[in-house]
Amino acid sequence: MTLKAILFDFNGVIINDEPIHQELIDEILLGENLRPCNTLEKESCIGKSDQAGLSEILSSRGRVVSQTYLDQLIEKKTIAYRKKLEELENLPIYPEIQDFLPKIQEKGLSMAIVTGSSRDGVEYILHRIGIADYFSVIVTAEDIKSSKPNPEGYLLAVTRLNQKNHNLQLQAKNCLVIEDSYPGIEAAKRASMQVVGIANTYPFHMIQRQADWVVDYLKEIELERIEKFLETL
Repeated sequence: MTLKAILFDFNGVIINDEPIHQELIDEILLGENLRPCNTLEKESCIGKSDQAGLSEILSSRGRVVSQTYLDQLIEKKTIAYRKKLEELENLPIYPEIQDFLPKIQEKGLSMAIVTGSSRDGVEYILHRIGIADYFSVIVTAEDIKSSKPNPEGYLLAVTRLNQKNHNLQLQAKNCLVIEDSYPGIEAAKRASMQVVGIANTYPFHMIQRQADWVVDYLKEIELERIEKFLETL
């Protein structure tokens, strides 16, 4: 088996923006005359799309809303998220990402992002920090029907990478995923992909129980070692 592509989660892998998302969800709840999220609710939504996360929280509070109304809440959050980012002098990017991406490019590996975040926010961040050109494909919330842990997003990334490069002949088994959350790791595994868990959101020992490989920082990922391992499968 040959490694051909690296697929990245976004929130918690490229940008440390979970506190921003939690703040915005709390603001939405207050606007709905509901208490802000408790710790359990916050934990249960990490790694999921706004659609899945908000729907789950509202349902747990006994609030049933139409899809149209939920879409309006998500749009409100998307606009507020972009506004908060524009107000920041420096985005909370994990610093090692900008050194890691050129190393993957030098190896000739394709790169994609698979996230439950909105395209507007993802593209704004990638262009602002100057790394957009590294990614051949970006799969966002607008492209999928089901949130992680459903593997739909990762499988769609494979399809789109093949559409970009017909000679790639990419299969799920040729992909390495970098994830920080339990739903994300499960989604990648259900897509039959190898997963590196990065301990940005959960402690190392907890991620270790879920992922195939675990690191504290991107710079610790030993691509050569992983490539040799994949060749034995």
